[in-house]
Amino acid sequence: MAESSTVNGGSTVEECQDMIRRSLRTPMVRFLKEHLEKSGCRIGDNFIKAIHCDKKVSGGYVRGHGVVVCSNYTNIQDEVNQVVIHELIHAYDDCRAANLDWSNCAHHACSEIRAGHLSGDCHYKRELLRGYLKIRGHEQECVRRRVMKSMAGNPYCSESASKDAMEAVWDVCYNDTKPFDRAP
Repeated sequence: MAESSTVNGGSTVEECQDMIRRSLRTPMVRFLKEHLEKSGCRIGDNFIKAIHCDKKVSGGYVRGHGVVVCSNYTNIQDEVNQVVIHELIHAYDDCRAANLDWSNCAHHACSEIRAGHLSGDCHYKRELLRGYLKIRGHEQECVRRRVMKSMAGNPYCSESASKDAMEAVWDVCYNDTKPFDRAP
């Protein structure tokens, strides 16, 4: 799940769906969709959709259903692009790892580490806009914070189990940049 960074009323489902259509034309989203297809996962026209969400999150990925973007927690194109990219990384992980178990804290933590690191969620400009002002080490600190926030929504993982799982898989998952040659 992508952490919501704004509220301010969000957008309508229709406005959000338009932003999703625009995000589908961005190079990063096109790259991820192409690699999902190459990995054997078909992405239908309805794989990414806008919905009104009850939980305070900006989006999510659900195996067998695809990616949802929460219109009421996204306001601008950049936020929608970030949610789509983050969730497509989860979809890619789910596709390439036949045994990925979202109730397994280590599996979930690994995908969150990868999504946080590879999506640009923790770019220093985004962190600055969230009110985090740190020059050195901000990216890994941000990824860790966002992994913990995302895992808080997993009923199978307590806070301590989430932290232990994140630490156990950190090096392998943070350095796994597939389908990219290196972290974008």
